[in-house]
Amino acid sequence: MDPDHTLLSQPLLPSESRPSTEPPPPTFRFRRLFVRQGGLRAGWGILIFVALFAALMFIATLINSKLHPGQQRPSSATVISLSFGYVQESILAAAALLSTWIMSKIECRGRTYGFGGTSKLFLLLAGLLSGLILISLLVFVLWKTGFLIVEARVIFGTDIFRYGLLWLFAFFLVGVAEESLTRGYLLYTLTRGLAWLYEYLFKTRHSTALGFWTAAVILSVVFFIGHTSNPGESPVGLLSVFVGGMFFCLSVWRTGSLWWAIGMHAAWDWGQSFLFGVGDSGLMFQHHLLATHPVGRPLLSGGTTGPEGSVFIFGVFAVGCLIILFTLPRGNYISGSAGAAEIPQPASLPA
Repeated sequence: MDPDHTLLSQPLLPSESRPSTEPPPPTFRFRRLFVRQGGLRAGWGILIFVALFAALMFIATLINSKLHPGQQRPSSATVISLSFGYVQESILAAAALLSTWIMSKIECRGRTYGFGGTSKLFLLLAGLLSGLILISLLVFVLWKTGFLIVEARVIFGTDIFRYGLLWLFAFFLVGVAEESLTRGYLLYTLTRGLAWLYEYLFKTRHSTALGFWTAAVILSVVFFIGHTSNPGESPVGLLSVFVGGMFFCLSVWRTGSLWWAIGMHAAWDWGQSFLFGVGDSGLMFQHHLLATHPVGRPLLSGGTTGPEGSVFIFGVFAVGCLIILFTLPRGNYISGSAGAAEIPQPASLPA
């Protein structure tokens, strides 16, 4: 009997199956363009998030324009009203939160991108207290050095509590909107993508830290660009916006949570706009408690930008960094906590 014929006539066991020389199905390669071991690729996740946010903003803005025709962003000659602040910040916060929630469902990661954890209330309250302390410190320095004049109290009686609470919630919406946009899903996802790249290129155990701080710089530049359209802004004010973005990122890295940054952001803006009545990135707001005006060189007084345009703000940020490092609990941005970044280890470049 022909031995070759005998071998060919015997059925092959599954373990003895010969490898196919045919190329993998096209669908497999197509899928790998969008998904790898760690789930949806970071670049696609960012693009989908931005597209979702833009679409939601367009829809909400269109609806608002029909409901409130003629409403425009205030110029430098006017001040922002409560109604304008609530409408605009509610739209921003809702679009940012809804986009984040949709991405959490698309990616099925079980993550909350900084909104989870067991210390939410503590971190929020600590952020509110820290923001109030830091803006008060900055205004106090400007006042004591003669670069800020407090003229008078503007509102009295129950109006203080009414407008104080209304503006506090309005600035809470500001904190939620801006922090979730620039320190939430995008920071997490950009960190994931960059950390994977650093790990592949340099085989370093610091890939997540490198990815995070690279992402922090990129998104702080985006934060900076978002403030360039504010009337009354100055070069120092815009630089302080960038440094402030990095400052907020430090709190996220330290705690693994957005809640301290949200509280800090809300109280800082509330202190400027309502409590002290100074400019907030070049903007002024109705129904503030005190009337003030800057005196002297804008580089020191802040000028029309407000205290954020004064070089003294960088010293206040340094104090804020000490508060973050020595008073806040250490979270885990890398793994093991809600919103933490899970960084897959690359074996090779994706096909």
